[in-house]
Amino acid sequence: MANEHYFSSVPGSELKFRQIRVQLAGQIYDVTTSNGIFSPERIDAGTQVLLANTPAPPPGGDFLDLGCGWGPIALSLALDSPRSTVWAVDVNERSLDLVRRNAESLGLTNINAVRPEDVPTSVRFRTIRSNPPIRVGKDELHNMLEFWLPRLEDDSDAWLVVQRNLGSDSLHRWLEGTLPEHFSVSRAATNKGYRVLRVRRR
Repeated sequence: MANEHYFSSVPGSELKFRQIRVQLAGQIYDVTTSNGIFSPERIDAGTQVLLANTPAPPPGGDFLDLGCGWGPIALSLALDSPRSTVWAVDVNERSLDLVRRNAESLGLTNINAVRPEDVPTSVRFRTIRSNPPIRVGKDELHNMLEFWLPRLEDDSDAWLVVQRNLGSDSLHRWLEGTLPEHFSVSRAATNKGYRVLRVRRR
């Protein structure tokens, strides 16, 4: 992946698919990944911590996986909550194509893998789950969270996993100081050097 980032919209490297075996929603599945995306060899450690330390999603509604990569969070949500609509959002077109391929191979029809601007502005989310792309830079990350977190429905939660040495505690403080009063921010879990932050809209 030389000279490109997984948050490039169109990776310049030649597409090379690979098959990996992973656990999603308590079952083992074969999924497709490729080069030019985030963590193509496995479910990365941060996402593993997030999946292990968040509750089962609501039985229905619109869910958001922000920065979906090849789709481990979105696929897990769709498997756990088949009556939901899962919006898998990424700027990387290769990632979105992989989410669509994996959803089809798993027989999932409740995933919309789209670019951010393709989510209708009227959609509000019953839950947001994200391993956010910290390396895009603080300003871009803050803009992203300020745009999406207020789209939580009332009495709903967002769950974010951030590596401690990449600024999870400072992000926690920023969220507390930036989000409106009817939001609360708490640390839900700490594991393997990662923090899971819970953002609740009351």
